[in-house]
Amino acid sequence: MNARVALCIAALLIFLLFPHPLPASARVEFVRATARLAEAPAARRRPAPVAARQGGRLFPPQDLSLLEAPDREDWQKPDLIMDELQIADGSRVADLGAGGGWFTIRLARRVGPNGVVFAEDIQPLMLEATTRRVERERLRNVVPVLGTQTDPRLPATGELDAVLIVGAFHEMDDTLRPEQIRTLLKHVLRALKPQGRLGIVDFLPGDGGPGPNREERADPETVIKTIADVGLTLQKRETIPPFMYLLVFGRHTATAAERAPFYVLRASFSKPHAAHRTKNAER
Repeated sequence: MNARVALCIAALLIFLLFPHPLPASARVEFVRATARLAEAPAARRRPAPVAARQGGRLFPPQDLSLLEAPDREDWQKPDLIMDELQIADGSRVADLGAGGGWFTIRLARRVGPNGVVFAEDIQPLMLEATTRRVERERLRNVVPVLGTQTDPRLPATGELDAVLIVGAFHEMDDTLRPEQIRTLLKHVLRALKPQGRLGIVDFLPGDGGPGPNREERADPETVIKTIADVGLTLQKRETIPPFMYLLVFGRHTATAAERAPFYVLRASFSKPHAAHRTKNAER
């Protein structure tokens, strides 16, 4: 038995033997996702070669430590991002391209035991890292999901309050296969509630900060056009100093102010908004 299968079995045992608040649909998805992870062929565990993706590649799991910078909380401001997406106690959300689960566990603490976080990635090794992290944190409201490049395998139609893509849009948007990202986004659209929101967090254009190279960064104007093509409207666009930007999409028409060019969030927003925090978030 290899380590990946052993980890999946351990996760299932913990999930089945201990009390948890997940609804029936989420429990079923957890079991299915874990089975897919255990059965995933070894070839999919290797990151895609650079030549296979124009302008970027899948982030290699062996480099996950690069995403664990001690100051990441300061410059990415996850509480601010969750506030802007109106993620609160009881929310049902998805983290697409979850990687090692850095943002996933913060979402899980925010939504609390009454909410659910679907942690999606197309690389089994990434989901293994997320599963280990969730177990260490003793969180029971996270469902790992092994997606594909065109289908994130999110829950049934209209179940999610928010979907978040942090620093991974450029990996999903293969310019050699433009239909790939559109198909994926159509699945996201179907999974969102009527008032659900899609949040894109990525690095500002240029070379500043700890993000990818200039040519690999997701241009915000390209992101807006791509997502508009599948039927979502830009509701808000913001700069998160010093390195990031946030785009929020939904079904309803945004106001002129929300569609305006980037504006900088007020300094006071850099502190977590207590109104949305749960006791779990303070751990």
